Amino acid sequence: MAGHSKWANIQHRKGRQDDKRGKAWTRVIREIMVAARLGGGDLAINPRLRLAVEKAKAVNLPIDTVKRNIDKATGNLEGVNYEEIRYEGYGIGGAAIIVDTMTDNRVRTVAEVRHAFSKYGGNMGTENSVSFQFKHCGQLVFAPGTDEDKVMEVALEAGAEDVVTDEDGAIEVLTAVTHFEAVKNALEAAGLVPEVAEVTMRAENTIELSGEEGAKMQKLLDIIEDLDDVQDVFHNAVISE
Repeated sequence: MAGHSKWANIQHRKGRQDDKRGKAWTRVIREIMVAARLGGGDLAINPRLRLAVEKAKAVNLPIDTVKRNIDKATGNLEGVNYEEIRYEGYGIGGAAIIVDTMTDNRVRTVAEVRHAFSKYGGNMGTENSVSFQFKHCGQLVFAPGTDEDKVMEVALEAGAEDVVTDEDGAIEVLTAVTHFEAVKNALEAAGLVPEVAEVTMRAENTIELSGEEGAKMQKLLDIIEDLDDVQDVFHNAVISE
């Protein structure tokens, strides 16, 4: 099926994340600790921890650091306990924003997130005020020019829910969260390596923002993403340059 063009937006987001590698280690460490605390330190039976360790490898986090933080989370070493808190709100033009955090001080975190929303043109909402506009799913994105028929054949055979071809030729494979790892492994085994592979909150509908509105929205997103306790930011804005 056809989808909305979002390849440029995905590449833009990846580029901005690559520019913030200094913070990437902190985010990955927190994800490793929470995943290990909730599901145990055995990668064989903890898919969330396996995904976190993959992220750690992608940002070149030393393996000793990975092991040490798994030990901290599972009680073998003394460490900090983080809790996951989600905030929701509205950005420029009514765009929906979800902010996932991991924190050891929820009072500090909510104050910082609320301040960012209010100072830069957004409004913080209540729980579930915008999350209904997103789908929690696995998403694998392939660059324009990838063999669409092969992607579709392998992905659907492995249990993917849908394969979406965007207007600019990018291909999205969408999976249930429980099937994400199996679909990813099947695609990579077939020589199909995605540009993006993640469990995400995917916007069901998008809002186009350009010019001054687009610039203001990007500023708001940048400020929120730079907060120390923020792990992920999801939104439904398509920002034109």
